[in-house]
Amino acid sequence: VQLQASGGGLVQAGGSLRLSCAASQRIFSSSAMGWFRQAPGKEREFVAAIRWGGGRTYYGDSVKGRFTISRESATNTAYLQMNSLKPEDTAAYYCAQARAYSGSYEPGSYAYWGQGTQVTVSS
Repeated sequence: VQLQASGGGLVQAGGSLRLSCAASQRIFSSSAMGWFRQAPGKEREFVAAIRWGGGRTYYGDSVKGRFTISRESATNTAYLQMNSLKPEDTAAYYCAQARAYSGSYEPGSYAYWGQGTQVTVSS
């Protein structure tokens, strides 16, 4: 499975961006797609995840109420809508796929990873 992330860029604080993650193969209902981020010198941080079957969503505390994860089953694509961006949201954002999702926020639960897309929020 290959994951292609896109949509990063430079935005001012308070602005919005939408990230996309397209999978090369069909995503099964038992799977989940997630987004993580990593800033220089920091550990990889869970951002959001969505169960492919049913669409239940999960969010990290730092993004609740500002970010929304969604999916489009027909195109095997997950999205991350990021609103009210803050300078502390600056990081490389990675999408990932978990084959049998348990609701975990740990990177080790995800089997496949896309390349990072850089999000930079200026103050």
